Order: sequence, then C-alpha cells, then structure tokens
Amino acid sequence: MEQETTLDLILKTGVVAIMRAKSSDQLLAAAEAILAGGVQAIEVTMTTPGAIEVIRQARQKFGGEVLFGVGSVLDAETARAAILAGAQFVVCPTLNPNTIQICKRYSIPVMPGAYTPTEILTAWEAGADVVKVFPASVGGPAYIKAIKGPLPQIRLAAVGGVDQNTTAEFFRAGVDVVGVGGELVNQKLLDAQNFTEITERAKIFRRQADEGRRK
Repeated sequence: MEQETTLDLILKTGVVAIMRAKSSDQLLAAAEAILAGGVQAIEVTMTTPGAIEVIRQARQKFGGEVLFGVGSVLDAETARAAILAGAQFVVCPTLNPNTIQICKRYSIPVMPGAYTPTEILTAWEAGADVVKVFPASVGGPAYIKAIKGPLPQIRLAAVGGVDQNTTAEFFRAGVDVVGVGGELVNQKLLDAQNFTEITERAKIFRRQADEGRRK
C-alpha cells in the first residue's frame, strides 16, 4: 500500500525535482521552496556529497510532507543503502535488473533509465514502476509519442533537457511525469539563496504539467 501511495503522489504531481547541492543545508532549504511551489517529489542524486545522510536528514525534517528519493543509482547496493536511510523512490540513469529487484523487495517504486523501445520494454517487464526515458532531449516529445504508439501500457518519465517550454508538450505526447534539474534548481540559485525564484519555477512546472495533461 505504501508503494502505491508513493507512486500515486509522484504521478499526481507530475514533476520530480532533481537536486544536486554542495551541502545538506542548501538542499533542505531548497526543498522547502520547492514544496511551496507545489512539487512534492525530490530526487537527491548520488552525486550530492553525503547524499545518503542528506536523505536521512530530509526525512527527519519533512516527514510525510515531501517524498525524497535517490537518483543516479547505478547498482543494487547503493539502492539498498539509500532505502535503509529513508529513500522513498529510486531513479537510475540506466537499466540494472538487480536494482529493480532490490526495490521490489523493499516495496519501493523504481524508475530505471532506458531509451530504445527494446530497453524500455525490458525495463517494464523487469518490474519498473515508471521507465525513465533518458536523455529525453534527444528525441523530444515526438519520440515519446512514437514510443507510446506500440507501448501504450508503459508509464514513462521524460528526463534530461526538460524545461518550461517543453513540459506541457511532453505530457501531451504521453509521459506520466517529468524530471527537472537545473531548470528548476541550480547551484547559482542555491548560492544566492534565491528561494523565491525556486518556488516560482516550481509553480510554473506544476502549471505546465497540469496544462499538458488536459491535452
């Protein structure tokens, strides 16, 4: 039930904020700004220093207000460590069946990365809750639409190059969620402590996601 609730919230929001930060303080402050903008799912990438401890701190601070997941996961061992620290979903840049298996063992939603139709179907059949099409910028919304033609049953996330101008189009093409990094939160904004701008950007992405889903 918890896995379904987590996945449902991610799909309802439609936007996952991908965060890379120099410190846990910056990330936690940005999380508040993102939540204020209506985005409730945050992916903390393993490229963030002390990422697993950051996830632990974030869960303690926010409780159930925000979903904190782990991103840039390359193997099952990393996924398990993050899950034990409190990660509520797992995102990968590539397809690793062992990582999917460990997430299933702990009832944690998993989004492996894939690009070709064969990879996407393989990921889905291996148990992916959503397949992350990465990098989505290469084929754009037209590629998503082409994939959904023969594979309408597969939930897709567009990640990589998604911005305010393409978000609605990706949803119209058939994605269920988008992952947004630097276009929503970047180091320049964090260093400047410009959290008001982060909140405004989150609002725009939520609005674009809702608009795209209205077709």
